Amino acid sequence: MAPWWGREARGGSGTPVVVKMESPDWAISEVAAAAPGSPAAGGKAGRGKNARQITWVLLLKAHRAAGKLTGAASAALSVAAAARRRVAAGRTDSDAGALPPGESHVLRTRFYGFLRAFLLLSMLLLAVDVAAHIQGWHLGAVPDLLAVEGFFAAAYASWVRARLEYLAPALQFLANACVVLFMIQSADRLILCLGCLWIKLKGIKPVPKVGAGKGSDDVEAGADDFPMVLVQIPMCNEKEVYQQSIGAVCNLDWPRSHFLVQVLDDSDDAATSSLIKEEVEKWQREGVRILYRHRVIRDGYKAGNLKSAMNCSYVKDYEFVVIFDADFQPQADFLKRTVPHFKGNEDVGLVQARWSFVNKDENLLTRLQNINLCFHFEVEQQVNGVFLNFFGFNGTAGVWRIKALEDSGGWMERTTVEDMDIAVRAHLKGWKFLYLNDVECQCELPESYEAYRKQQHRWHSGPMQLFRLCFVDIIRSKIGVWKKFNLIFLFFLLRKLILPFYSFTLFCIILPMTMFVPEAELPAWVVCYIPATMSLLNILPAPKSFPFIVPYLLFENTMSVTKFNAMISGLFQLGSAYEWVVTKKSGRSSEGDLVALVEKQPKQQRVGSAPNLDSLAKDESHPKKDSKKKKHNRIYRKELALSFLLLTAAARSLLSVQGIHFYFLLFQGVSFLVVGLDLIGEQVE
Repeated sequence: MAPWWGREARGGSGTPVVVKMESPDWAISEVAAAAPGSPAAGGKAGRGKNARQITWVLLLKAHRAAGKLTGAASAALSVAAAARRRVAAGRTDSDAGALPPGESHVLRTRFYGFLRAFLLLSMLLLAVDVAAHIQGWHLGAVPDLLAVEGFFAAAYASWVRARLEYLAPALQFLANACVVLFMIQSADRLILCLGCLWIKLKGIKPVPKVGAGKGSDDVEAGADDFPMVLVQIPMCNEKEVYQQSIGAVCNLDWPRSHFLVQVLDDSDDAATSSLIKEEVEKWQREGVRILYRHRVIRDGYKAGNLKSAMNCSYVKDYEFVVIFDADFQPQADFLKRTVPHFKGNEDVGLVQARWSFVNKDENLLTRLQNINLCFHFEVEQQVNGVFLNFFGFNGTAGVWRIKALEDSGGWMERTTVEDMDIAVRAHLKGWKFLYLNDVECQCELPESYEAYRKQQHRWHSGPMQLFRLCFVDIIRSKIGVWKKFNLIFLFFLLRKLILPFYSFTLFCIILPMTMFVPEAELPAWVVCYIPATMSLLNILPAPKSFPFIVPYLLFENTMSVTKFNAMISGLFQLGSAYEWVVTKKSGRSSEGDLVALVEKQPKQQRVGSAPNLDSLAKDESHPKKDSKKKKHNRIYRKELALSFLLLTAAARSLLSVQGIHFYFLLFQGVSFLVVGLDLIGEQVE
């Protein structure tokens, strides 16, 4: 690229500069140096040219900064417009759908009523403290306040005395108790990370025993060397993703005579069931051993579906069963990388693979979910699998020994976490689990906050249901004392009960209360430094997500209200604990990827099971108008109430000059506001 000023253009010598614009970052390249003693080296002309060059560079920088400011302003206006539309629409989480059987509207809104009353009280206390601050009373002792005449002064003196004698000691005790729980949970998280580091340094991973690979990698192995495998795909109204999962499973690299696919359809939509049945029939014509099963009544939800399928007479001919949810796409070599681990290990009942996500970069919500789940698989599952041979079954992308399932009592419909239930019962029977971190199975993350919220409610209420039901069985079991301690304290209490309890209580209730009762306090290291350190540890398995560490910390505290509510529902058998809602799928890993192939693939006659990409693209360009249920963004009242509570506490903290506490409360309040207005996930226009 020729310089647009230089000695050829000006007739003199100088330092021509090329401004490269190939990328948004400007760069300066000197292409010629001034000779010593030349006019450009010290004359007025040289100084003038250098000044013009610097001026151009500054103008480019100013242009870039203005572009960023314009983009930020445009984004802020878009968010404000979305919030205004959300408020104008008036759709809240209270009218999101019919209540679950046995749950009253009063029961569902009791928690929200408590938060609303707490918010009104905090606003009243803020008004009182502001009035006292104007009078200068907040700096005086109680005897000095009693000397001031007037009803308001006497009332404020009584309030200060009550704070000192009654509220502050009790609040400080609760704060200290939550801090102790917080430190125990942080220590557990640190130990898990150290265990993961040890595994990485030592290169520890499950390896099939010698000879176990025959029938998988041995090219001379016959079909008789492959064990019989049953593959189950439970689904319910999975219109967006059924095609991809069935296609991926039918293409597994395993002798077709030695595996059978069961498509377990619980759909109550006739059109969806018809589509799934047609897909099954298409693969049957291709020679795949695949069966379609449909239940009209969804007794027991997923557990009832799997239990019904295992009662078929032909199941006795199979040694292993693999489960894939409707949005999972296993690689062709999935069975060859998992099943060999059972050979020679007769006490192994489960081999679990890792999840990977096709839409992890879709929006901020999916990015934050990816951080959590990367830590879960990379650290929690791997460490527990290596050192304890036990972890919670993830419900999909796992291979079970059918003998282990039967020995543990089979699938039960007593909770909404049938996967964790069967895993705990198998562990109590002495079966061991293996986790393969290097075997991945692609799936989807919920893209809307509503879907994610319902998923998390089920995932956090179910374990508390299960803990109540199996506590006595754990105590009476014949497993070792350490395994009992791990199950009761670490697996259930610490990670399923204490974590959501202290997250919500400490950061959403006690911290705001200490602003209105300043005699009780939380140290800055509890509010800022330890949570930041724990968030840093959580984000290490997903290093590309490091720029999202602050949103991740704030969002985890924001989700604590949903997790706490779910934990209480499961622990005390409230109606919402038994609510099962199928997580909504977008189908991006099927429709989006296939449509993208239309332009790449040449026009040719399709054979076998190749999908009709042209018709799929046409369907994408002409969306169906007769949608059964339209999606909407909603206002979440509990999150909004907590937002105003935290922002009120942040305003009160300014009177006490508490810097870190103010910023934490401010940003956490804004985080609750963003989530409460449903601005974090998928936006429906």
